[in-house]
Amino acid sequence: MAVGMSSPRPAHTAVGSADATGIGHVDALSTGIDPDDLPDGLVVADESGRVVCFNAAAARITATPRARVIGRPLELALPLEDLKGKRWWPLTDPYGGLATRNGQPERNLLLPGGREVLVSARYVREHPLGPVRRVVVSLRGTEARRRTERSHAELIATVAHELRSPLTSVKGFTATLLAKWERFTDDQKRLMLETVDADAGRVTRLIAELLDISRIDSGRLELRRQPVDITAAVARHIQALITGGQAVDRFLVRTRGPLPDLWADPDKIDQVLGNLLENAVRHGEGTVTIEIAPAPAPGGCDEMGTAVTVSDEGPGIPEESMGRVFTRFWRGSKRGGTGLGLYIVKGIVEAHGGTITVDRGPGGGAEFRFILPVSMPAYLK
Repeated sequence: MAVGMSSPRPAHTAVGSADATGIGHVDALSTGIDPDDLPDGLVVADESGRVVCFNAAAARITATPRARVIGRPLELALPLEDLKGKRWWPLTDPYGGLATRNGQPERNLLLPGGREVLVSARYVREHPLGPVRRVVVSLRGTEARRRTERSHAELIATVAHELRSPLTSVKGFTATLLAKWERFTDDQKRLMLETVDADAGRVTRLIAELLDISRIDSGRLELRRQPVDITAAVARHIQALITGGQAVDRFLVRTRGPLPDLWADPDKIDQVLGNLLENAVRHGEGTVTIEIAPAPAPGGCDEMGTAVTVSDEGPGIPEESMGRVFTRFWRGSKRGGTGLGLYIVKGIVEAHGGTITVDRGPGGGAEFRFILPVSMPAYLK
């Protein structure tokens, strides 16, 4: 029986070696592969152009029952149009077109009623330049792509908003100084230049965040692993915050050891610690407690990792917001920021093979905890 027939299909039907219909099948009990297991729509037409496979996802995406299309010509079973209203199959002509073509790249097409789908096609030939024996069509809904496009649009809007303010300040002060340099006192000039410097630093940080997001999203975040003293790194950040005006007694560090060796990118770990500590100081209240302790490494292995917990005694994060803390643009308060920091923190921790969570701390505030594995290079083990 051909794969995708409207009659009840046996449990063993799946795509694989060729049968009399031109559609392959193998024992699904041994492979677990079945057209209806695929997340994308699958439509297959034989050498005569008639549909022999129409999986459950294709039926869902097209809102067309399987029984209505099996055995029908592909052009009628899947009446696709391009965005200009032209019928797609006569334009592509898979069976009568150039013998050098092997398919169609993914593109947006329209189903009857104007519903958009993402369609790609593969022309299967028994030998190069031979006749088409099967046309395999993949269908996907556009919802995921639209979510990505909305996310990109939000990112662009946020970046434009965040850049406008400091750049306006930089442009205004520099233009004023150039035009009226002689009229200002040295103190006034210093104040304006300090403002320009601060705003330029803000732009630089935003650009760095955008580059990090790009690398995280594309899986290209580069790590330069070396031994990291996490306790010393925490101490450096606390000292920098104290130098910046925070009270010495606002920080409490607890270290439980002995700690396992930690191989990580020190710059990236500094970025994680800096973000979590600055958030605790800016958005939290009371004592900021940092606990460093050994913990089971993520992934269920027998190795021990290092856990760092940062908690404060502020109002904490509302329960309904816990699941959105590490998403783009989430802001815990209205005290500024791009809302990108925790998204980047999560990306860095996970790039190291670690995990990060958020909860309510013992003092009622937010508690962030990340665990990093040892990640020692294989040649040193």
